Amino acid sequence: MFLEQSRKGEPKKGWIEVIAGSMFSGKTEELIRRLRRAEFAKQNVEIFKPGIDVRYSEDEVVSHNSTSIRSTPVPSSSNILLLVGEVDVVGIDEAQFFDSGIVEVCVKMANMGIRVIVAGLDMDFAGRPFGPMPALFAVAEYVTKVHAVCMHCGDLAQFSHRKSAGQNIVMLGEKDIYEPLCRRCFNEANKED
Repeated sequence: MFLEQSRKGEPKKGWIEVIAGSMFSGKTEELIRRLRRAEFAKQNVEIFKPGIDVRYSEDEVVSHNSTSIRSTPVPSSSNILLLVGEVDVVGIDEAQFFDSGIVEVCVKMANMGIRVIVAGLDMDFAGRPFGPMPALFAVAEYVTKVHAVCMHCGDLAQFSHRKSAGQNIVMLGEKDIYEPLCRRCFNEANKED
């Protein structure tokens, strides 16, 4: 496959980075930090998010700490390849909400010489692997697992416990619906449910 030429005449090197963890663990904050560094280095950056995520903004990726960066909402993963253009770095937030095609899209972009940075929940509210995230882990060169603080005991939290009723996998919400819990507190909370 043709690889774009870098400034030195060598093929550009592309790769995939995945940032994963529970809700309130700083995934989006870390994604924005990496993208801002790329912009500071005068690299061309594009950011995408699933069109269903309008909790804070329709056209920005926004962290729980209100840090934001402009983004393009897309209805499906295939739209990303149509919109990517001439870029060095692509950021994708809330990857768990995309269809399984997001994995192939990320691989294609990395093969084109693009640095791809993906952030998403690794597990759903029931503690199961979430959507395409396990496959993204498998194809990524770099995986960063971030943790929140357990709202019950203060230990490291890796689970996103849903406090409200409902079995839908996708339920957008904040602290009113979800809380980060460690394994012990998550198991205790699920005994009560």
